[in-house]
Amino acid sequence: FFDCDGVRLMMGLPENPEFDHPSSIIYFKVQNLQLTYETLLKRGVNFVAEPHLVAPMPDHDLWMAFFKDPDNNFLALMSEIRK
Repeated sequence: FFDCDGVRLMMGLPENPEFDHPSSIIYFKVQNLQLTYETLLKRGVNFVAEPHLVAPMPDHDLWMAFFKDPDNNFLALMSEIRK
């Protein structure tokens, strides 16, 4: 992770082949990941990964859920769960 004047930039290799694509993933930080996931799922959002722990940090756990927009681009919800 890099802090770019308040914007967090994460660089890394794709976890799975389906995430290996030519565009960037935009992450939306939400307070309640499970509630947001369930709401968007009911509205027809095409999730490709349920909420899951991505990285345990010293003071919080980073959780994410990945989905696709109508143009088939990857997007993600993210939430920092404080310990």
